[in-house]
Amino acid sequence: MCFSLRKDILNHGDINCFSFFNNGNIFFMINVYSDEYQLALKYPKDIDVNICNILIMARDFNIRDRNWGILHSHHSAYGNILMEVTDSLKLKLSSLVHQVLTQYTDNTNDSNLVIDLMFLQPDSQYSLDYALLIVDIFISEEFIQDK
Repeated sequence: MCFSLRKDILNHGDINCFSFFNNGNIFFMINVYSDEYQLALKYPKDIDVNICNILIMARDFNIRDRNWGILHSHHSAYGNILMEVTDSLKLKLSSLVHQVLTQYTDNTNDSNLVIDLMFLQPDSQYSLDYALLIVDIFISEEFIQDK
């Protein structure tokens, strides 16, 4: 198995796209950091990314939204854009095994909340524990004959 960082697919400084081959198929894992202006979120929406076989897209989307942060009382327009992007990539928000906060603020006027998210293929059979972020990827055995 060979992992490769792919800048040719998503050429944005805050988006890392990794590819690997398994049993003749290519799969992708995407790591995202979206700043306060949501540039990393807007980029895939603006270029209309069409990638198949994404196993996981995760990290800090920096979006406060009631859909994933039970302590947050509002919906976000950015949250709607994120869901549009992930729907177009055929990914679904993972359900949290443990309801944990991912941002703890020093400002007492702001609430602690969830801004780190993980999106997976809807039919994934991967084991997830959000608190520890464990992902099992099953790779078939391949026999390579010596020449």
